[in-house]
Amino acid sequence: MGVRTLVHFVILIIGLSGCRCSPAFGDGLAGKRPNIILVMTDDQGMGDLSCMGNQVLKTPHLDKLYASGTRFTDFQVCPTCSPTRAAILGGRHEFRSGVTHTLNERERLALETTTFPQLLQQAGYATGIFGKWHLGDEDAYQPYNRGFDEVFIHGAGGIGQSYKCSCGDFPPNRKNRYFDIVALHNDTIVQTGGYCTDVFFRAAGLWINRQRQTDEPFFAMITTNAPHDPFLAPDETKQRFLDLGYDRDTAGRYGMLENLDWNVGELVSKLTEWNLLDNTLLVFMTDNGQGRLRGTLGGEPVRLFNAGFRTGKGTVYEGGTHVPAFWNWRGVTGQDVDIPALAAHIDLFPTFCELAGVKIPETIQRLEGRSLVPLLENPRAKWEDRTLFIHTGRWQQKSDPNLSKYTSCAVRTSRWRMVNNRELYDISVDPKEMTNVFDRHPDVVERLRREYDQWWQETLPLMVNEQAPLAVTQPQTLRYEKQLAERGIPNWDE
Repeated sequence: MGVRTLVHFVILIIGLSGCRCSPAFGDGLAGKRPNIILVMTDDQGMGDLSCMGNQVLKTPHLDKLYASGTRFTDFQVCPTCSPTRAAILGGRHEFRSGVTHTLNERERLALETTTFPQLLQQAGYATGIFGKWHLGDEDAYQPYNRGFDEVFIHGAGGIGQSYKCSCGDFPPNRKNRYFDIVALHNDTIVQTGGYCTDVFFRAAGLWINRQRQTDEPFFAMITTNAPHDPFLAPDETKQRFLDLGYDRDTAGRYGMLENLDWNVGELVSKLTEWNLLDNTLLVFMTDNGQGRLRGTLGGEPVRLFNAGFRTGKGTVYEGGTHVPAFWNWRGVTGQDVDIPALAAHIDLFPTFCELAGVKIPETIQRLEGRSLVPLLENPRAKWEDRTLFIHTGRWQQKSDPNLSKYTSCAVRTSRWRMVNNRELYDISVDPKEMTNVFDRHPDVVERLRREYDQWWQETLPLMVNEQAPLAVTQPQTLRYEKQLAERGIPNWDE
């Protein structure tokens, strides 16, 4: 059987700055039908890589992807996790796909949304997801109904999380957090062994190994729960940080990050062994800004390295939404190349479709993203300025969204970032947002406010989950209890 083209599409959205630029090699990439691998971690920020300046962490494998790849140095996502996933899969602002929160039924990707994996499926791609889904636990919203052939996931937004609504992981994971978890493998809940990140990468590798033996391309989405709290890591990766004197949470989080790096290294090693690197696009990114900013060292409070950003996850400043994005496709994308164009999560949908030769139907939702293919072919290609809208959401359940219109929001262009309708930063000279120039540029403020107001009015009718009733019982709990009673929970057959 023919070796399956594995387009190493690993979007390493991890730190994007300060490297010299060399020409890219990819010409005429549209319709090349590479295999695509998207690796996206949870709550890893720009400061969580040694290549981005962290002098405590050791991330040699991610550093290598950084050094050998094409980096989008101004890549924007959402302040929190479900929204970013919705924006990636739907190709438009998350609110327009109904996602305004991470729980309370407001994390569900609207059923009217066509995902790009669905289009890839129709074009002959095999598709798989491994790790975190977090776009609805009810059956209709699960990934096997949203474009994925192979599913290997935990429930809810985090391993072991449980809320008084539909968002809740499988019951055993509330005790076995991160180690020896149960996971949904297609239509069966299975018992796994070992650390969760290792398991997700192992499941992805086994599936990729099977797919490479076919004649069709594939898309693999590896979405780890790490380094989201609770900060639990294997002893062999966290002990070094305990020995340095860090508190247990910081040591655990840093241990999670070094374990992630090791798994990325193992993935690349397997792709090398299987001769897939020439036909694989590997993309590494993160879902939002850094999730932990403070800890203790030697018992004294310390601010953890965050690449100079003021804030992290959950905020609408640069620290909450500016993430690393590394793209590696051997012999195709440029090596050690920075692309400064303003890019975003919503761009993945049209980019992947163009690479796969997929014609996007006019009958689906109106996409807001742009294909990044021209920039991958030529980092200096003309790139028109754009306006991105950011909002944390998370207003009170069933309240009027208009009351939160200017709360925790931002408008971003290549030069400007307006925050909460009262702060303005010139990112071109002040990327870390130290000087508020709101009063100096009334014309800019007026233009951005006008664009935001129009966007808000157009978006309100698409927030379809705002009045959704909460589920009486968590769907993943019901699924687990039903399977346990009928046939038990088998061990995962690797």
